[in-house]
Amino acid sequence: MLATLKIRNLALVEELTWDLPAGFVAITGETGAGKSVILGALKFLIGERADRGLVRHGATMATLEAVFHLPQSKELDQLLEERGVDPCDEGTLILRRSISTEAAGRQFVNGSPCNVTLLRELGERLIDLHGPHDHQSLFSRSEQTLLLDSFSGALMERTHYLEARKKISALLREQEELLAGVGNAQQKEQWAQELEEISSADFRLEEEEELIARHRTAAQGKRLSELAALAAARLSEDEVNVASVLAEVTRSVRELVRLDPQMEKELGEVDLLSEQLQGLSRRLANYSDSVELDQQELLQLEERLDLFAKLKRKYGATLSEVMEHGKKLEERLASFADLEERLASIELRMKEARKDQQAAMKQLSTRRQQGAKKLITAITAALTDLGFRQAGFQIALETLAEPGTHGGEEADFLFAPNPGEPLQPLRMIASSGEVSRVMLALKSAMAHQDRVPLLVFDEIDANVGGEIALRVGAKMKELGKEHQVLCITHLPQVAAAAAAQFVVEKEVRDGRTSTSLHVVEGKKREEEIARMLGGASDSALAHAKVLLKG
Repeated sequence: MLATLKIRNLALVEELTWDLPAGFVAITGETGAGKSVILGALKFLIGERADRGLVRHGATMATLEAVFHLPQSKELDQLLEERGVDPCDEGTLILRRSISTEAAGRQFVNGSPCNVTLLRELGERLIDLHGPHDHQSLFSRSEQTLLLDSFSGALMERTHYLEARKKISALLREQEELLAGVGNAQQKEQWAQELEEISSADFRLEEEEELIARHRTAAQGKRLSELAALAAARLSEDEVNVASVLAEVTRSVRELVRLDPQMEKELGEVDLLSEQLQGLSRRLANYSDSVELDQQELLQLEERLDLFAKLKRKYGATLSEVMEHGKKLEERLASFADLEERLASIELRMKEARKDQQAAMKQLSTRRQQGAKKLITAITAALTDLGFRQAGFQIALETLAEPGTHGGEEADFLFAPNPGEPLQPLRMIASSGEVSRVMLALKSAMAHQDRVPLLVFDEIDANVGGEIALRVGAKMKELGKEHQVLCITHLPQVAAAAAAQFVVEKEVRDGRTSTSLHVVEGKKREEEIARMLGGASDSALAHAKVLLKG
């Protein structure tokens, strides 16, 4: 139920906190007192577009807040968690919205910021507004079909159908993913060619670096050989070379040692230089001999490096990525091996799921057809009670070309308010008064199945009076046993049937007009009912007492 509604600085309302009781609640008051503001606040809280012009003159922001107490909040909690909003705390849901004249308004659910779309989604599950130009869930064919299923006791069959449909969807996705992951025959041929190209290269990851070094050496072989030979010649082969000069130095130092033994150390150093020089000369000569200018090898190296460059252009930036691509190709090609077997398994499961879906759909249709007859009878009786003595009401079950989310058919509630008029879909009814009474009849017939906890009726008493008004009040009272019902009414017969009555009044304080709301009980309520009957005369008060006694 809606436990509390708070309004601040909205139109004529400066500050209002309304603690609501359960059951059937009537809202009455003079025309223009501001009853529509209460209704407007609820609309804004469930996502209707907010007009900045409704912010009270002199204020920069209007704020609205609604607190709902929900014994069963699991479904809403799931929706809230999917939208990144905190779930209800022990079944308490808090909606809050601000309307600013200077900036964009803001919305909150359970203290978490949200968008208007979430408010609308919650509104569809929390409140049914019945009045001129208001959204009404029963106009939706999907909702009509669901309500018919609930009334018909077909929710289990509906669940079985949806489970089979869900299983089919999952199998179709599995099939699509399998085919997408494996590819077609043309892709298979392409992958085989790519794998052959990579495999035939038969490379090692470290091979490229080795080839680059070898190519560098082979490409500069002649120059390397010349430089090494020249260095070796300068050391020991030329007419004037380092070795001959060092030999003269050695002879001189030996003579020094013979004359002065203290130079023995220097002789050792010279001998060491001589040995090192001979070794260096040999190594340079050997290197010069080893570097051969092999054009054939150079060509082979270049061809190999060109192959690596081609592979990298096609399959990856490095040979490592090329190798990884080859492994993926092997996996894809391997998956073709059991493709037919896996597809056959999916097809077999698909066949069983379609069979289950067909059986569930048939059972669901049978239940609907049986339930539709009973529901037509119940709604027709309720319409008769509400003054539509010769109105027509039917439920059309339209067979769909393809099974949909609701099965093989979809319900459409048809209504003709007057004899001789053709039946039309409920959503096409023009008169708000007729719409409200039809909705009341529907709600009465399906009170146990309707999932929306709060029903709001505006101007439901349009164009009725007398005995019909009493019946409308009785229907409201009965409906209040299953739902919380708010009814803005001008009919005393309807207001008197309510479990509680609140009066909306305008008052002027300090030169400003404000709208207030207060509960009326006992004598005050008798006086309000009498006012609605036409005045505060003794006869009106007596009639009011009679109405309140029921």
